[in-house]
Amino acid sequence: MTALTQLRNFWDGLDSRRQLIAVLSALAIAAAIFGISRVASAPSMVLLYSGLDPVAAGEVISALEAEGVVFEVRDSAILVERASRDRLRMDLAAKGLPAGGPAGYEILDNLSGFGTTSQMFDAAYWRAKEGELARTITGSPDVRAARVHLANPVSQPFSRATTGSASVTVTMARGTLDEGRARAIRYLVSSAVAGVTPEAVAVIDSASGVVLAGAEEGNALGAGRDPDDREERLRGNIQRLLEARVGPGRAIVEVNVDADMDSQTISERLIDPDSRIAISSETESSSENAQGGSAGVTVASNLPDGDVQGGGNQSTRQASQSTERQNFEVSETRRERVILPGQIRRISVAVMVDGLLEKSAEGVETWVPRPAAEIETLRMLVQSAIGFDAERGDTVTIESLQFTPAAEQGSLVESGSESFLDLHGARLAQVGVLGMIVLALIFFVLRPMLARQGPVADLAELTGPRAAGSDP
Repeated sequence: MTALTQLRNFWDGLDSRRQLIAVLSALAIAAAIFGISRVASAPSMVLLYSGLDPVAAGEVISALEAEGVVFEVRDSAILVERASRDRLRMDLAAKGLPAGGPAGYEILDNLSGFGTTSQMFDAAYWRAKEGELARTITGSPDVRAARVHLANPVSQPFSRATTGSASVTVTMARGTLDEGRARAIRYLVSSAVAGVTPEAVAVIDSASGVVLAGAEEGNALGAGRDPDDREERLRGNIQRLLEARVGPGRAIVEVNVDADMDSQTISERLIDPDSRIAISSETESSSENAQGGSAGVTVASNLPDGDVQGGGNQSTRQASQSTERQNFEVSETRRERVILPGQIRRISVAVMVDGLLEKSAEGVETWVPRPAAEIETLRMLVQSAIGFDAERGDTVTIESLQFTPAAEQGSLVESGSESFLDLHGARLAQVGVLGMIVLALIFFVLRPMLARQGPVADLAELTGPRAAGSDP
């Protein structure tokens, strides 16, 4: 008996309800298999750009739609087919997409000579200037985004010319903006804008705050000896010291300076009584000689037995006087001390450095923390850089921990379990659901139906044409 005959006999042995179930199950299995094949044969989608700002992402999507390119948008990532990714990147770059930062001098190209006032042109010019400066700053590989604001003083008649000012906000790709790069940005802006001095440019890091303040605030911080200024200076010194060893962007430094912001004036007067010194001596002497005339009649001369003779004809008197005066001085010390605000009470430093990547014999790189001896050497260097004083209570903490770098704009997602699931999770879920449907139809519909139909098929075989032919 051929397979087709057996299948026909099996089909004839089913009742109408089971025949309907078998047809529907076959159609469902065919649809599931077709869906699995479509999902498996769908083009592989890879990352084109990620982390773009909404304006730049919208321009890229519009360009892809205009070219009829198949793409997907997942969160902030734009995915395209793997075969056309490199070509699309070059085509979009030729069109100036994605736009790197705000618009620059192309703003002036859109201005027409008619209907454009001087105020409108000035506003467009300064917008273009800010955009070009922001593009130059973001050209650095460590800078993710930058915004520049220029304050142009309005010139008025019969008024002296005033200088302008500027402020720059920088977002770093990793780490924080150190003082050296902030000074470079300051001189870049001041050199590109007439009338703006370097001291009039404020540089701000979006993560750590003010890096370089303007002229007025800088003078105030210098006069008041603000702790924040010391913290930034110490942080920059330690950052440069550590990055020379561990590499750029692989060390994070935080410094806390506890300072006394009260001012004091102390006056002292010290006298040493045992240090008497004669500074002057004065002696004054005087003498007096006096002689009188003849003596007069006395009482004794009038008595019976008295001396009838009078006194002497003259009397003599002598007197002398001597005065000595000495002036002494004692040792005296006068001190007046003025204690300005900002005296350091305590310095605390926390440092986190990245570890090392060790390659095994199989070529697999594994992150390991830095050795304890190296951490101790780095601690001694940091202590020397801050003027460590144990009696003052200074502390320095250094730990080796693994960094999590931020994904750069437009870069490919690194291969790994997390990124693979993010990119292909939906497709895997579709294949899994369709596969479960096929397995459910096979094990819970067809198999029970075939198991129950087995004895019926045998009975039909026995009562078939052979059995009929054996009858007399």
